[in-house]
Amino acid sequence: MTAVTLGPEGTYSHRAATAIANGDEIAFRQSVTAIVDAVAGGEYDRGVIPIENSIEGSVTESLDALSEYDVAVVREIVTPIRHALLAQGSEFDTIASHSQALAQCRSYLDREYPDATLEAVASTAQGVEFARDDPSIAGIGHPDNGGDGLEVLAEDIQDQDSNATRFFALAPAEERSKGGGKSTLVVYPNANYPGLLLELLEPFADRDINLTRVESRPSGQRLGDYIFHIDIEAGLYEARTKEAIEDVAALAEKGWVRRLGSYDTEHVVG
Repeated sequence: MTAVTLGPEGTYSHRAATAIANGDEIAFRQSVTAIVDAVAGGEYDRGVIPIENSIEGSVTESLDALSEYDVAVVREIVTPIRHALLAQGSEFDTIASHSQALAQCRSYLDREYPDATLEAVASTAQGVEFARDDPSIAGIGHPDNGGDGLEVLAEDIQDQDSNATRFFALAPAEERSKGGGKSTLVVYPNANYPGLLLELLEPFADRDINLTRVESRPSGQRLGDYIFHIDIEAGLYEARTKEAIEDVAALAEKGWVRRLGSYDTEHVVG
């Protein structure tokens, strides 16, 4: 099975992708959008993208890509995030990492390195590689990325010990499944009036379906126009889910409803 995720080697996305690659080689891209595009086009069997972090919330690029491309969500992977500060030595003036990692370590960085320049790069692993090449740069990443000239200066520097990230395993749209304990929908009502969001959520509440996540993102069409991302604890195969989505689709008759699929959750410790 060919899989693609955020690179270079050593990112948290890479660690999550090993759970589905079954020992096969994993390819890398420098953006979430490029990963989703590659899976939608059939270039890879699977893609792994970050969806939500327990500290910093949803990854907006992932949400926007799932709105733009027709793919299936076939698995959810949850992995703990252990951030370490890595550098060639203590004499550095720049700390480079993914913007989410920098935000997840904000308190530590403000306290210990208030004068350092924070540089957001494409991934945690890219920041680590910059640190490996330049003694004036430190990176934030998993402690296993140390070695080969890099020291682990501090471990577990994230602001919350419970830091964890959800990843979606994506597949081409034709592999979408109706079976699983959770499902994800993307809803574009193409409307805006008082009580719209309440009306979109009531069909699930009326059928005792728990919502585990509701996010809104600008549609890009006009100000005040939104796309909604909804996770539910129910499979698409269930009668109550079908009925609820039919009600939502009726409300979004001027827009669309995309069923990304049903899936189960796997916890990966690393």
